[in-house]
Amino acid sequence: MRASEEINEQLRGLGKFGYVLAIIISLGHIYYNTLGSLPPLMHNALHFAGFSILCVIIYPLFKRTSASKDAINIGLGIVIAISAVYLILMEDAIYARGVKLSGAEWVAGTLLIAGAIELTRRTTGWIIPSLILIALSYVTIWGAWAGGVFKFSGLSSETVLFRSVYGDDGIFGNIASISSTFVFMFILFGAFLLCSGAGEFVINLAKVMAGRIVGGPGLVAVIASGLTGTISGSAVANTASTGVITIPLMKKAGFDAKFAAGVEAAASTGGQLMPPIMGAGAFVMASYTQIPYTTIISVSVLPAILYFLTVAFFVRSEALKLGLSASDKAPMTLSQAIKNGGLAFIIPIGILVGLLIYGFTPTYAAGFSIISVVVASWLTPNKMGFKSICDALALGAKNMIMTAILLCAVGLIVNVIAMAGIGNTFSLMINDWAGGNLLVAIILIGLASLVLGMGLPVTASYIVLATLSAPALYTMISDGMLINILVSGEIPETAKTMLALANPDFLTSSVNLNAEQAKTLLASLPLELSQLVKEQLVSPELITGALLSAHMIIFWLSQDSNVTPPVCLTAFTAAAIAKSPPMATGLQSWKIAKGLYLLPLVFAYTPFLYGSLYEKLSIFAISTIAIYLLVWLFQNIFSRSPGTVKTGR
Repeated sequence: MRASEEINEQLRGLGKFGYVLAIIISLGHIYYNTLGSLPPLMHNALHFAGFSILCVIIYPLFKRTSASKDAINIGLGIVIAISAVYLILMEDAIYARGVKLSGAEWVAGTLLIAGAIELTRRTTGWIIPSLILIALSYVTIWGAWAGGVFKFSGLSSETVLFRSVYGDDGIFGNIASISSTFVFMFILFGAFLLCSGAGEFVINLAKVMAGRIVGGPGLVAVIASGLTGTISGSAVANTASTGVITIPLMKKAGFDAKFAAGVEAAASTGGQLMPPIMGAGAFVMASYTQIPYTTIISVSVLPAILYFLTVAFFVRSEALKLGLSASDKAPMTLSQAIKNGGLAFIIPIGILVGLLIYGFTPTYAAGFSIISVVVASWLTPNKMGFKSICDALALGAKNMIMTAILLCAVGLIVNVIAMAGIGNTFSLMINDWAGGNLLVAIILIGLASLVLGMGLPVTASYIVLATLSAPALYTMISDGMLINILVSGEIPETAKTMLALANPDFLTSSVNLNAEQAKTLLASLPLELSQLVKEQLVSPELITGALLSAHMIIFWLSQDSNVTPPVCLTAFTAAAIAKSPPMATGLQSWKIAKGLYLLPLVFAYTPFLYGSLYEKLSIFAISTIAIYLLVWLFQNIFSRSPGTVKTGR
């Protein structure tokens, strides 16, 4: 009953009209992502249009409602939706006029962009709308006044409006395609799992696995949040759903309230790193890098486990420091947990992973897996009927509102970055500031991520940072690979000839080349020749590995705003449940989530993401030991005096 009551509470804000509309939106996405087809621009416009109307329902313009105010609010959403669809229907006519906009198209375009800014303000606050306004005004007005490398001659308002709507990086461009396909289908899949009772199974399974271990309630939070991460794309939602159970358990066992909340916040943040969903980040990364989605989630398994081990080590050491004991009994057996609803979780997740490995696209895999949830639920006491299916469809759409609006609107920023070439400029600046030092570059990107994360959701933070800084990070990592090859002396003759053309002294010095000499040689090469030498010496597999490492570093660092003060929504959510001081809880979660900073260093300096299986397992084992020692150092466990053993009950 608890699960169904929770679902009903989450759906309450939709109302009857919103409930029906949410079901229609979900069914439309399922159809067009599996059986039907639409041109991408129209698909994305309909996606944005539907969620625009849902958005004004969940995030109304007026705090106090009345019939007239509700009509104005819904009317605004409908106007935005009509503007989006109208502009796509007029695309051919605009091209026929030589890319000239009519008066009606000017009005619709202005309403669309203004509407996207307003809806983003309602869902995420003022930061992203401000960035959109700054970006659009930069390429039309004040870019010409900027000095140095950021000086931009400017584009006409008509050109900017046209590219903002129809460009590959615009509001209905590549990022919107990710939102309307992969992301929505997986969020819908998660909603079906929740409505099938899978969330309760996750908690029960975690209790079975960790119930009798010292610090067991804290470990339950770690395991439950990791498993919930496979069905939830939101760290805050993860915290809210599992935290109401795990935080009271930890407090009852003897953990301090702020530590219990910090553990839950840190563990829930890890849910964004856990395959196969990984929030929306994995899908955006696959689109940006053109690395298959299955490759990204497969290489993310061991790093995600390392992150959760970090949190678990903090829990274990804190339990020993407090003198807590293990519980003498588990709440239920594994067979009981599976019987009470486990098949509705295990079978769909297994089918999803199997279909992805077999080669199905993520959208098809998610579509079939959604059906499997309903079928599997009939093997459990929580059989999904018509009402449960409708609730799942509505819940999936409701949970997608902020993400859909955000991913479409952030295209306006990315479009400006692409038009003005700011990404390359920013990457060169990072390279210059870091002086070619990879560690300094990672620290700079981490600081930028923290600042951006104070106002941006983690997916938007990743998109902006990846657009601006991934090229610089990729260049540094791939240059490091090239330097190692030059030092090893294993250089093909064609590459030697290229190097000698740029630096005649190379042929005489290459025998005893050290790392510093290799760096100097690489720096002396013209940019075009440097790229040719890199292609000759560095294998395509290593190049892909460097690209994957760069983006994974940024993706992990973009998660830190969840748990790092002064603005850490996940930690604040946990603090509200634990009734602990929000800022103190944020500091605890920041300490416990140290894996967010340690693992990017492993990605940067080792082949953890692209090496052989032996290399990956060796790095995993060494990293586990290193993290274990670091955690105990943080906790000062070696200097503790024996305390009074508590019962843990």
